[in-house]
Amino acid sequence: METFDAIQKRCSLKTRLSGRAVEPEKINMVLEAGRLAPSARNSQPWRFLVVHDKAVVESLVDAVFFEPCSMCREAPAIIIVCARPEDDVAHGGRKYYLFDAGLAVQNMLLAATDLGLVTHPLISFDETELKKRLQIPEEVQVVIATPLAYPTAASYDDAAKDRLGQRARKSLNEITYGNRWKTPYSG
Repeated sequence: METFDAIQKRCSLKTRLSGRAVEPEKINMVLEAGRLAPSARNSQPWRFLVVHDKAVVESLVDAVFFEPCSMCREAPAIIIVCARPEDDVAHGGRKYYLFDAGLAVQNMLLAATDLGLVTHPLISFDETELKKRLQIPEEVQVVIATPLAYPTAASYDDAAKDRLGQRARKSLNEITYGNRWKTPYSG
């Protein structure tokens, strides 16, 4: 799959998760994509925690994730993406460690899509309880979690077809300016 194809095909499909195990090689490829993300001054503030024990996945979803995420119980793995504020590069009062972690997450989501795997960035969780259960140090911030699973459909494309048909995105004219704010870009 070409990069642009992965970008166009990626969508959140948490309601279509198969319990089928994801091969360790594929999990490692997704993690490697995250590891290779750019970061401010190469600080690499991200840390990845892979929860792949079925009983731990189920108990986490039941105890830590809020109701909209309950279907993630079926996922054979959940990747928890954390960031270390101590690795931050602050410039002009702006902090970059969360942005850097976001770059790693996007790389992982696109790699998973390329591999035919379903992801769904989750923000509905109790961070304190998640840290306690997974022994994540207090000074580390949990940024996001995502299930990593095969789709229940025969292929990723089949699973994503309806969702992609409903996708609404603003046009480039609505979000892009040229030379000055609110001046239309005519590229």
